Amino acid sequence: MTAHQRAAVAALTALAPVSWGTTYVVTTEFLPPDRPLFTALVRALPAGLLLLAVARVLPRGAWWWKAAVLGALNIGAFFPLLFLSAYRLPGGLAAVVGSAGPLLVLGLSALLLGRRPALRDVLAGAVAAFGVSMVVLKAAGALDTLGVTAAFTATASMSAGTVLTQKWGRPEGVGPLALTGWQLTAGGLTIAPLAFLLEGAPPTLDAGAAGGYAYLALVNTAIAYCLWFRGIGRLTATQATLLGPLSPLTAAVLGWAVLGESLTALQLLGMALAFGATVAGQLPRRTEPTARLRAGSQPSGSTSGCVNRTGLPRERA
Repeated sequence: MTAHQRAAVAALTALAPVSWGTTYVVTTEFLPPDRPLFTALVRALPAGLLLLAVARVLPRGAWWWKAAVLGALNIGAFFPLLFLSAYRLPGGLAAVVGSAGPLLVLGLSALLLGRRPALRDVLAGAVAAFGVSMVVLKAAGALDTLGVTAAFTATASMSAGTVLTQKWGRPEGVGPLALTGWQLTAGGLTIAPLAFLLEGAPPTLDAGAAGGYAYLALVNTAIAYCLWFRGIGRLTATQATLLGPLSPLTAAVLGWAVLGESLTALQLLGMALAFGATVAGQLPRRTEPTARLRAGSQPSGSTSGCVNRTGLPRERA
C-alpha cells in the first residue's frame, strides 16, 4: 500500500472515532437518563439487522463463533459499559480512561499477534493519553468506582476486539459491511435479554430521544463501524487504535462549539499533543512491507468503500 493509499485509508477510518466523539453529547443531552443497556441495545441491534439486510451474507463454519466472540467484545460488552461510564462519570474522566486503548492494543498485539511493540508506538500512545488528559480531565470530586471500572473494562474489551479482528481478518469473499453486521447483531442479541431483565420495559421517547437513537444507530454505529472494521483490515491494530484520541478531541470541540464550554491554552496544547501523536502513529514503519496483507484480509480493491452515493452503507465483497 502506497503512502497516498495509507493516508486515504487512515482518513476514512478516522471518521469513526470522530463520529464516536459525538456520543457523549447525544447521550447526555437527548437520551433518557440511567438506561445504558437500552441505549446500547437500540444503538447495536437495529444497525446490525440493517447491515445484514443490505449485505445478505451470513457467517459460515468457524465464523459463527468468531463473529459471536468479536460481537461480544466490540459491541455486547463495550456498548453497555461505555454508556454506564458515560452516565456515571464526567465525560473527561471517561475519555482519559479510554485513551489507554492504544497502550492496551500494543500489549495485546504482542501477546496475540507476536508483534513486539515499537518504541515509537509506545511513545505515541503515552503522548496521546497525556494530551487527552490535558484536554478533558478536570476536578470532579470523588471518583465513582463503578464508573471507572466500567470505562476501563470497556476500553480493554474494545482493544481485545480490535486485535482479534485483525488476527482473524475476514473470510474469503466477505466485505466489511457483512462483518460489521455480524458483530452488531451478535452484540445486540447479547445485550437484549440483559436490557429487558435489568431495566424493564423501554422508556417513553420524545422527538429528541428518537432522533438521538436514530443518529446513534445509523451514523454513529452502522456507518462508523463499517469504516472502522474496514480500516482495521488494512492498517495495523496499533495504527487504527491511535486514531482513538480523535474521539475525546471531537467531544471537547463539540463542548466548546455546541455547549458553550471554554478551551484554555493548556487544553489547546493537549489537543495539539494528542493530534500530533495520532498523526505520528499513522506514519509507515521502516520495516513495514509496501503491501501488507494479513491472512484473511481482502485485496485493497475489494474493500474500496463502505458508503454509496446515497450515503448508505454498501457491501463490496
